[in-house]
Amino acid sequence: MVICPDCGYENIEGVDECASCQQSLTLLSRPQPATSLEKGLTKDPIAVLHPGTPVSVASDEPVGEVLNLMVARRIGCVLVVDDNKLVGIFSERDALLRLNTQAGQLRDRPVKEFMTETPGTLEMDDKIAFAVHKMAVGGYRHIPILTSGHPTGIISIRDILRYATEKLETADS
Repeated sequence: MVICPDCGYENIEGVDECASCQQSLTLLSRPQPATSLEKGLTKDPIAVLHPGTPVSVASDEPVGEVLNLMVARRIGCVLVVDDNKLVGIFSERDALLRLNTQAGQLRDRPVKEFMTETPGTLEMDDKIAFAVHKMAVGGYRHIPILTSGHPTGIISIRDILRYATEKLETADS
């Protein structure tokens, strides 16, 4: 039941206005975060995740060299940048799905042929919930972070899992 703050009438959950006085109840029936994790996801900006410094390559970089770079740096993706503008992202998933067993024959081809073009991006002041949503809907594991249109950071699903774990541990304390 939703109790009208104006007249005290008990309304059915989910109605938009009070059946007695027609006062709007939309804000009262909106789901509210119940746990510290839910509150954090909806209130904390991506900046609290401390996005990592992205590793960038040019779109004409040979995919074999990009793969070597990813292995050497132990990273799951690189941003593909031309003229300081993000044009794509190349991830482990792109390597597996688009190169597959032909990686040896395709290693001299430019990474732009295998990257994900125009990846979903966010900014430092966007809420963490936006990142979770983009990852879930888009099937992403990494999201580039832009500042004034230029790539300045990267977050991964691991960053969000680390954040969630910390929130849950502090809630248990």
